[in-house]
Amino acid sequence: MAKNIINEIRKNTRRKFSADEKIRVVVEGLRGEISISELCRREKISPSQYYKWSKQFLEAGKNALTRETSRNATDGEESVDSLMRSLTRNVSAFHSNKLQLRVSSIESHLGALGGAAAVLDHCLNYNPKG
Repeated sequence: MAKNIINEIRKNTRRKFSADEKIRVVVEGLRGEISISELCRREKISPSQYYKWSKQFLEAGKNALTRETSRNATDGEESVDSLMRSLTRNVSAFHSNKLQLRVSSIESHLGALGGAAAVLDHCLNYNPKG
């Protein structure tokens, strides 16, 4: 009985996001300017919720392209397979670039730390007499 009451309260107090809000969050995550975990903390959603929205967003885009291509197929336009390959390449390139940006950011931070470590080491080993 108490469990039912708690579930009902949770259901009634659950936040509801509009389609525009979901799209805004997903697009911001795809931009890669902040980490997904940071974005989720800011928006007060779980990462699994973000990835669910992201999957829905990408599938909706895929379905829209598929329908558009089906209509244009009789006009000699690109095939669905060709567009899907192109979309896959673009998504892969996007994620690869995002990963490269993160790696270069980490490398620059490590480089800065390495420089600071060298200065600290020099200071600790400095002998004015000798």
